[in-house]
Order: sequence, then C-alpha cells, then structure tokens
Amino acid sequence: MTDIYKYHLFFCTHQRDGELVSCQQTGDAQSLRDYAKQRVKELKLKKIRVNNAGCLNRCTLGPILVIYPEGTWYHYETEADIDEIIDSHLVNDMIVERLKR
Repeated sequence: MTDIYKYHLFFCTHQRDGELVSCQQTGDAQSLRDYAKQRVKELKLKKIRVNNAGCLNRCTLGPILVIYPEGTWYHYETEADIDEIIDSHLVNDMIVERLKR
C-alpha cells in the first residue's frame, strides 16, 4: 500500500485552560501554522498535510513542529523560517540544519 502523504507536518498549537503554554509564548504558533498551510496550497504542493497538534512535550524549545515520516523537529519564529522549511525540506528534500531541534 502506498502512503497518502509524502510529508505530514504537525505544529504544536496546544493551549492549557485557555492559556498559551510556553512553546507558544515566544511566537504565534497558530498563525504561522495557518501561513504554512496557505503556502503549501499556493505552491500547489501535493501529498503534504499541515495539521495542528496537541502538546508535543518540547515546550522549552519554543514554537515547534515535527515533519513525518522522518521525525524531523524544527523550531521556527517567522514566516521566513516557514518559507525556508517549505522550500528546503518539502520541495527539495533537504533538512534546514539551522532550525532543526
């Protein structure tokens, strides 16, 4: 059986009791997740899914996402970081070492 998705991105957007947990306090995880989803759509990238995730238990690393199937973890802070992850990892299959966690 063939996998449906080449890449599956999970952005931690977890909130506890309506409060932002520490992983989101240094950035706007939800809006950057939404930005990533829109960019993937604009670029017409196929077989890529962008999702919210509950707690990924890496709050001390700041805003975090993980890409499967490899299990590559990234820290990000800006739309430029998201663009670099999309261009390098999703389009060119190259890990962005400076953002890797």
